Amino acid sequence: MFKIFDEKINGFLFTVVFPFLLFSISYYGFETSYVIGIKSWEKVPDFMFSSVYAYRVIPNYLSVHVTDAVTYLVNNPFSFAKGFILKQGSVFYHSTFLINVVFFLLTSVVLRKILQRNPAELLLNDKIRQMVHLLAVFFIVIMQYVPTNCDCIALFFYTLGIFYTLRYLEKRTSADLIFLGIIIFISTFVRETACLNIAFFAAIFIKTDELRNGNFALVKECLFLVVAFILPYVGLRLFIQQQTSFVEGFYIIKNFTSPHNIAGLLFGILSVCFTYSFSEEPGKTMIRNYLFFASPYLIMIALVGLFWETRLFMPLIVTGFVSASYQFKKHYI
Repeated sequence: MFKIFDEKINGFLFTVVFPFLLFSISYYGFETSYVIGIKSWEKVPDFMFSSVYAYRVIPNYLSVHVTDAVTYLVNNPFSFAKGFILKQGSVFYHSTFLINVVFFLLTSVVLRKILQRNPAELLLNDKIRQMVHLLAVFFIVIMQYVPTNCDCIALFFYTLGIFYTLRYLEKRTSADLIFLGIIIFISTFVRETACLNIAFFAAIFIKTDELRNGNFALVKECLFLVVAFILPYVGLRLFIQQQTSFVEGFYIIKNFTSPHNIAGLLFGILSVCFTYSFSEEPGKTMIRNYLFFASPYLIMIALVGLFWETRLFMPLIVTGFVSASYQFKKHYI
């Protein structure tokens, strides 16, 4: 009994408390060039309701309402500490932290469940599995030098989608596939990275040998997930049309000429290579397939993203950790 209680306490400390402290340090322990400007914003900036940001409905909705709630708390119940609170950052900055830390901790919990699920031989030892979990947490925290109101939410839905994909791999129940479709549908209202859950699913289930033999059952399941993504994606762009655009800008030349962006690209490549090197052969196959199916996302990063904002590589890195940690050979070969 005491052993079970001790394991639960340790799990809570290393899954929730320690990640929370790391996340707090990244927001309030130091400032990056991105944070300096954000700390001065008193309310949700208008540009979040224009350009590509307007399609991120759930983060924008949360930002508005959480900022209103924090403003009320600062001006009323916590008015005695208002000077100290605002010295650490604006109301909007604190609101962004609260939104992100909640979804970051939820991501940590889901990631722990994934790592405990059918672990690879390397992770059969609980201590090593715990270290891998914390290493993944460190990667997520490091990339918070570009704080946004959508990345942590999107990453939570992505890891949740991975969890249900692996459940479907093991059990093949229609309920898990439907849950995955619902996750993709909802997360499209967060960020376009919802499509990466389709890439993860396809990387596991689409096999050339089966396609040659005329087995298209799993292709139909992929199409179900594609529809779950396309419907909200197109619907948002038809419904929200005023003062919006599909992209913020085109940065492909800057991405391959700026030293900062080249450094960001190298970080993304080496991070994926790091997880690839620790994967067993089925996991390596999974990563290669995933990169193929995720190639449209990679192309879009090069065109309209900035490599220096390494947060864009976070879904790929998390996928690498999962591929290195999960024993795919039981189901995948």
